[in-house]
Amino acid sequence: MISVQLALPGLILSEPAEEWVWRDDYDEVDNVKRFEHATVMRQEIVHTIAPRPGATYVDATLGAGGHTVALLEAEPKARIVGLDRDPSAVDAARDLLRPVADRVVLRCAPFSRLKAELNALDVARVDGVVADLGISSIQLDDGARGMSFRRDGPIDMRMNPTEGPTALELIRSVDDEELANIIFRYGEERRSRRIARSIRKALTDDDLHSTLDLRRAIVRAVGPARVGGIDPATRTFQALRIAVNGELEELAALLSALSDVLVDDGTAAILSFHSLEDRLVKRTFFESGWSPLTKKPVVATDEECEQNPRARSAKLRAARWSAGSVP
Repeated sequence: MISVQLALPGLILSEPAEEWVWRDDYDEVDNVKRFEHATVMRQEIVHTIAPRPGATYVDATLGAGGHTVALLEAEPKARIVGLDRDPSAVDAARDLLRPVADRVVLRCAPFSRLKAELNALDVARVDGVVADLGISSIQLDDGARGMSFRRDGPIDMRMNPTEGPTALELIRSVDDEELANIIFRYGEERRSRRIARSIRKALTDDDLHSTLDLRRAIVRAVGPARVGGIDPATRTFQALRIAVNGELEELAALLSALSDVLVDDGTAAILSFHSLEDRLVKRTFFESGWSPLTKKPVVATDEECEQNPRARSAKLRAARWSAGSVP
């Protein structure tokens, strides 16, 4: 695993009713590079965190560094610890953030290791944590990552392409019932058994080698028609990606660690992109010790959704932690 560390003086010592899933099939996106560095709900995150001079914040999903840049532009004297499990994201952010290298530390690690990474930096508490749970445009638009059913590539789907089994290896390792359960649980796909059988047949027939092969197997099971405006492969791809990366377990670990790493009155802001994530965040932020900053999640403006259609799926929940309010 790659670990990039930049100098940081003073810090381092030696529920909606509608159908809601992640979407990557917007017809209006005719030039995917246009959105390569789009940062979802940038201003809303800055407003929520309200960075202060000398305070330390964590960008738990560094990506291309968009939210880190936004926080530092709002408060140049703030300090940021950035985490990402994707080595290529850390490399990209390192180049972007080079001009502010004295105010950031970058770590290649999943956010489930938040507390351990801060301990390694001798940081006991931070003033705020930001996490954008969406897969980045860079990952989605790169066919070699296997995240999208619109681009041909290996059936991989790993956030860190150097660790763990691929989605194809996962498919090969489970039986029809287990595969159907994965698709139903993580994709909330009612036609999961039919889809699992079709995927298994494609595998048996040696006809499952690429993401487009996988999509074809799904379409053979359920037909090409969209349901609720989304591509028929959307839920299955989401389910396999979540399972491969242990995304819900990662999120649960992050949420559990927040109370241990935030100062009193510290703020956590979480951007989720499907209902499974949002339920976990909502449940945590309504537990004792947390004060939600809004009753309902904040959504992107119409203007942002027009410029970046992927922002339509985003839901921002934020809460303030106070240890003194825990019974």
